[in-house]
Amino acid sequence: MENILICPEKPGEVLKEMISSANIGGFFKEYYDNYQNLDFNNKRILFAVELGDSGTNINLYKLINKLRTRKGKSMSNSSAGILIHCNSDLYTRSEARNLIFNCNTMGCSFPGKPLVEATGSLKNFINYEKYFNMTLKEACLNSCIELSERLLSFDKCKIKNPKILVLHSSNSETSNTYMLWKLVENNLKNAEVKEIHIGQEQIIDCKGCSFKTCTHFGLQNNCYYGGIMVEEIYPSIIETDYLLLLCPNYNDSITANISAAINRLTALYRKTPFYDKSLYSIIVSGHSGSDILAKQLISGLNINKTFKLPGEFALMETANYPKDVLKVDKIEKKAKIFAENILL
Repeated sequence: MENILICPEKPGEVLKEMISSANIGGFFKEYYDNYQNLDFNNKRILFAVELGDSGTNINLYKLINKLRTRKGKSMSNSSAGILIHCNSDLYTRSEARNLIFNCNTMGCSFPGKPLVEATGSLKNFINYEKYFNMTLKEACLNSCIELSERLLSFDKCKIKNPKILVLHSSNSETSNTYMLWKLVENNLKNAEVKEIHIGQEQIIDCKGCSFKTCTHFGLQNNCYYGGIMVEEIYPSIIETDYLLLLCPNYNDSITANISAAINRLTALYRKTPFYDKSLYSIIVSGHSGSDILAKQLISGLNINKTFKLPGEFALMETANYPKDVLKVDKIEKKAKIFAENILL
């Protein structure tokens, strides 16, 4: 598998140093203005994205648009990571997750924590400075090295008989999202599936305990606020291979209980990073906006909590009234294809 580095816009000095650190062994062939006709299938790709002052990279958008117009899946069996820099303290995360989402829909996978972002002040590395005795710049460049190593060693292989944990807060009688999940589940013959319904449970959201307190409880697979998170979800997360979230679109956001559950995973993450676990989702919107929820999950669980992101991780549909999802054209075929993507 070929390793390539794609830099769609002239890099500034900070991004140049990030590229040098990430490619210190010369493992990635670097492309700056001669990547337009490259085949992006079966590659390990390191994107280096310069946002400058504007917070945008027009050449990157042009590249994504060109890949989308190609026949078939333009990034099938590829995996990628991202280095990104902006002169302000804004835009890096939103532009990175847009890139991850677009590439993922074209078949690209991402390892856990696939992003190194350098904001203008580098204050996003403040915890590294505090806890690992590094300067902000040292922390940034060291993270680039770690990302390169993670990408080069990333294993996309699926598990033969996976354990799948399904979290949801849906009403099984009326929820289009849950009905779509049941169509998918019918095709998961070789998987061990466990559902946890958290709709009637009061999940106290994360209150932002100190690092010391959170780590103390996390080392015991525990959390200060206890409840269903500690009693059921933590043990199930530890045991599972794949986490599948059912996410109806509520005001362009995932449900409150699912959001709280993601936030509360921080304590467990202190002890047990989730690099070996994969993330999937079924998302149903009444009108539009499923991509917004998918990007929320990418930020929360792939970028922050280190879950692997397999190619085409989310099944996204539009259905408004109860049972409308069952009327979507070729919905059973779509559900079967998504199940096959999980298993194969």
